[in-house]
Amino acid sequence: MRSSKRDAAITVGGAPRVDLLPPEVRAERRAASTTRRTWLGVVVLVAATVVASGAATLGSLSAADDLTVVQSETSTLLAQQAKFSEVRDTQSQVDLIESGQAVGGSTDIDWATYLRSVQGTLPVGVTVTSVSLDQASPLESYAQGTSPLEGSRVATVVFTATSPTLPAVPVWLDGLATLPGFADATPGSVAFSDGVYEATVTMHITADAFSGRFDEKDD
Repeated sequence: MRSSKRDAAITVGGAPRVDLLPPEVRAERRAASTTRRTWLGVVVLVAATVVASGAATLGSLSAADDLTVVQSETSTLLAQQAKFSEVRDTQSQVDLIESGQAVGGSTDIDWATYLRSVQGTLPVGVTVTSVSLDQASPLESYAQGTSPLEGSRVATVVFTATSPTLPAVPVWLDGLATLPGFADATPGSVAFSDGVYEATVTMHITADAFSGRFDEKDD
């Protein structure tokens, strides 16, 4: 006679056990175990959320700090650029003034120094008593002579000198020829009055006499 499957599940020789708990108690225990596992999952989820939130907060704070640093550096650069802009504006004004001086002073002649040099070429006892000056302008060309014997000029000096003796005008002209910018010189009238001789000389000057005081200098 074959044994049924239920009979095969019976353990022979085992310790006898009897489950006297009511089904309701077992159900409550299973529910309590399930509840504990559920709360454990909730705690783990909350902890993970807190960690993630903290990391995000730290990242946000770090980004905010970086932004503050960048903004501070930008403000510093803008302030420096503003200072440099003021310097550039000032330098531009200086350059403009210097350019204006270079143009306006391009025909400048240091007449005080030049006339002292004229006096220095004359013989002892000869004194310059009057001077008439005419020179080029940076805005227009200087009028040139009509005689082919007259050289190119940028200025004309007409001076009168007195001498206790008869003027040796050729000697005067030889001395004037040593001056920078000398183009030519022409003697004028010679007169005698009150015991002195008075002679007039017309002298033309070239661009070599320009002072160059206002020329733009290379750095």
